[in-house]
Amino acid sequence: MENSKVFAMKFSKIYPLLIQKVEKKGRTKQEVDEVICWLTGYDADGLAAQLKADVNYQTFFEQAPCINPRCTLIKGAVCGIRVEEIMDPLMQKIRYLDKLVDELAKGRAMEKILR
Repeated sequence: MENSKVFAMKFSKIYPLLIQKVEKKGRTKQEVDEVICWLTGYDADGLAAQLKADVNYQTFFEQAPCINPRCTLIKGAVCGIRVEEIMDPLMQKIRYLDKLVDELAKGRAMEKILR
């Protein structure tokens, strides 16, 4: 899938899938919200507003209050691609979120996920 299609995906459509992924492994929606807020700087109200506004992935990350500067500590592969090697800054942020949710679903401790 080319990047422009991913960037145009509605965050409100992806969000329930992220929750579903972690709930299958015994984790919670609140934990998903915590990693999203850690990465993007949104608070609970800001996250809810973005979901209600039905923004796409690109807008969601462009309007993020403050991408966590420690996100560069996120390492590893998502879909066979190392997140630290992704050149497109927006795609890298999307994959950072994917990696955090993957770690959550795998049962990793929140303290380690939030580096």
